[in-house]
Amino acid sequence: MSKTRKARKTVKTIKPANIEERKAQILIKLRGYKLIKRKQGKDASGFLVQTAEKEKILMWCLPSRGTIGVQYIKNLKKIMEEEKLERALVVTSGRYTSAARVNAQKEGIELIPRIFPSFNIFDHVLVPKHEIVDPDDREKLLKEYRVHPHQLPRLKASDPAVLAIGAKPGDVVRIIRDSPTAGKYVSYRHVVEG
Repeated sequence: MSKTRKARKTVKTIKPANIEERKAQILIKLRGYKLIKRKQGKDASGFLVQTAEKEKILMWCLPSRGTIGVQYIKNLKKIMEEEKLERALVVTSGRYTSAARVNAQKEGIELIPRIFPSFNIFDHVLVPKHEIVDPDDREKLLKEYRVHPHQLPRLKASDPAVLAIGAKPGDVVRIIRDSPTAGKYVSYRHVVEG
């Protein structure tokens, strides 16, 4: 068997099993998580990942077009307790009930909406680079411009770019655009609920 044929064969085994796993792999790459291991459940699959701050997160992929309710959130919380994890993330093609959203927020579970793209949105020429400003730089920025975060232009937490980088309400996001006259144009946005 030739080397190219072997290489193609290995690429096929690495492919995600479903669209939810593809979305999870995109999130792992964009947020800079390190993959520790893959987990397989009877109705879902998941990835155990580690952040740059050494925090472990369970990314659970549910290939269902149904509705995710409170019971599913409670079951995921039990899995988190068994694994001794503080945070989890759910990727599904289904919808979430409002009670599930509220319960998930209390339990430290991030719900990725079904409309989240299954490709890297930052590969598109019209989507600028987004990054979360760390707390020290944030304070320097606010002092330099003599503003409070709420005085910055707003960016909704439901924005696909904000979801992709994992910014939460209250964070400040730096957006770096290419400019024909200035080379690079940097702007800042305050992330709000929405």
